[in-house]
Amino acid sequence: MRAMLIANPMATSTSRRARDILIRAFSGDLDLVLAETGHRGHAMELSRQAAVDGYDVVITLGGDGTVNEAVNGLLAEGPSPDVPALAVLPTGSTNVFARTLGLPGDPIGATKAVLEALRAGRYRTIGLGTASHPDGGERFFTFCAGVGLDAEVVREVERRRAAGATAYNSLYVQTALRHFFSGTDRRRPALTLEQPGRPPKTGLFLAFISNTSPWTFMGRLPVNPSPKANFSRGLDVFGMRSLDVGPTLGAVAQMLTARHRPVLGRHVVNVHDAAEVTLRAERPMAFQLDGDYLGEQRDVTFRSVPKAIRIVI
Repeated sequence: MRAMLIANPMATSTSRRARDILIRAFSGDLDLVLAETGHRGHAMELSRQAAVDGYDVVITLGGDGTVNEAVNGLLAEGPSPDVPALAVLPTGSTNVFARTLGLPGDPIGATKAVLEALRAGRYRTIGLGTASHPDGGERFFTFCAGVGLDAEVVREVERRRAAGATAYNSLYVQTALRHFFSGTDRRRPALTLEQPGRPPKTGLFLAFISNTSPWTFMGRLPVNPSPKANFSRGLDVFGMRSLDVGPTLGAVAQMLTARHRPVLGRHVVNVHDAAEVTLRAERPMAFQLDGDYLGEQRDVTFRSVPKAIRIVI
């Protein structure tokens, strides 16, 4: 079985020694080629070439950003039974996608699980989401997208990381608190949520689009605005019509405690199992996919893609 291991040497917990151990673990079962990423978008280029060259499996060794790029490279020509399967070895700071799949949070434990699945020929086919906007083509996401405050926080964290900060959970929390009180616009809601065949929902400050649950993690604690979101269903949306302190704290508290029901409240908007939603903004708004900041947009359409990719699990 031919496999390409795409390794991000800049992922938070990656070390060359750990990577070499993983390569040796796979070498007895796979005809393995190692490819290291050198720049943003490189994992997408490598995985696309792996699909063209007829590899059986692409293995990512990195964080959620590496996984997202690999997925988009594999699906550059759209979902197909001929697309290589994807295996995930988490070495990033949060690893939401790997954790929602039920994989161990460390690369050694994940390697054991992936090897067992490969030997047993065990795969799981999951649905994904896509986002498209007037300035670019369609891009897949694996677990979440966001427009508004969360994407602004991702943008600020990326700036701080570029300046030398390490992307631990505390950095996200500190940045979110600072940006909430002194960075984001909490007075003028700009977003409208549109869904085919239904009245628009206006006056939103932010929107989270979920392909699975939880939306993210705070350490070991899941953050869960849309607990019913699932890889086998459509997309879920959580939105806020107020960013006053009281309603926001109430929503966050529910995200941290709710396990089976969505966040509720007078200022909350929820959509479950949607095939398509569009967010339109009165002004350019920050936009992120799977925790990667992708600039500002005024119109983004999100679609569910059932049975999009095979995962070794």
